[in-house]
Amino acid sequence: MAGINRKGGAAAVALCAVVLVLAAAAAAGGADAAGCNPSALSPCTSAIMLGAAPTPGCCVQLRAQQPCLCQYARDPSYRSYVTSPSAQRAVKACNVKANC
Repeated sequence: MAGINRKGGAAAVALCAVVLVLAAAAAAGGADAAGCNPSALSPCTSAIMLGAAPTPGCCVQLRAQQPCLCQYARDPSYRSYVTSPSAQRAVKACNVKANC
């Protein structure tokens, strides 16, 4: 049981870290195209970080941010998140096309 608590705590810390990185980068102007806001992808955190199925809210945000996904993939601050296998599964599950 203690292992489950540690695992859950580590996942929570990882989720918080991703949200903070995305929010800080957005505040710093990391995505300068109009409408591109990496922190808008925060509903996708569990899908991207933990490989969970994307929520409907995640799919809505992936579609809204679709024009920005290639830009995020080129940005060193976001690349590892956006190009991760989990993120690619979420994009596919939400039927979002990112042709970079």
